[in-house]
Amino acid sequence: MGVYSKPVVFAILSAVVILIGTVVTVFIPMLMPSTQPVSDYVKPYTVVELEGRDIYIREGCNNCHTQTVRPLRTEVLRYGEYSKPEEFAYDRPFLWGSRRTGPDLNRVGGKYPDSWHYKHMKSPQSMFDKSNMPPYGWMAENRLDTRYSKKKISILGYGYTEEEVERQIAGYKARVTSPSYDSKEARNEVTPEELRNELTEMDAVIAYLQKLGRDVKNMEAEE
Repeated sequence: MGVYSKPVVFAILSAVVILIGTVVTVFIPMLMPSTQPVSDYVKPYTVVELEGRDIYIREGCNNCHTQTVRPLRTEVLRYGEYSKPEEFAYDRPFLWGSRRTGPDLNRVGGKYPDSWHYKHMKSPQSMFDKSNMPPYGWMAENRLDTRYSKKKISILGYGYTEEEVERQIAGYKARVTSPSYDSKEARNEVTPEELRNELTEMDAVIAYLQKLGRDVKNMEAEE
């Protein structure tokens, strides 16, 4: 009597074989360095950029905007260099997506000045008449909550010390509240007077958007 005549034994052996195959072909490669490429050019998000990313996810922005440029001529011509695996080394979770109700944002960093983003966030239709994006001007009315920033950085393993976390927050705050900030006028138009000397949720989201793709652009500039 062979194993084929014993359905219970055959089912158990089949399950074991499938389980072993799954571990070997799926889980082991996930832990291999070759499947997790890194680049000296790609830097972890700063604290403010990370907070902006969390707000971006919270508001469901990734439901309409993908963040991966496929290696297709039409996409490269429209968005820029196609996405590389090492770009997403610090993304938890990935925001690739497949639905593009709005344009892909993986190369939006540095494409527009901060002032453009402040105006666009307040009223997308003021920049693009046919845009179906809802306004997010109210984000400028919310003070940025950084109470859990240190814990987030620690869990994600970005390597910043508590002093660096505080320095990054203070540094970005000083930048956007400075009288010499090049987007001061646009920021003041959307930010209530009582919050103009504070970091807002809109400041953080814009910091995140300006990060997207900039490392790759810097890499290409040095090649």
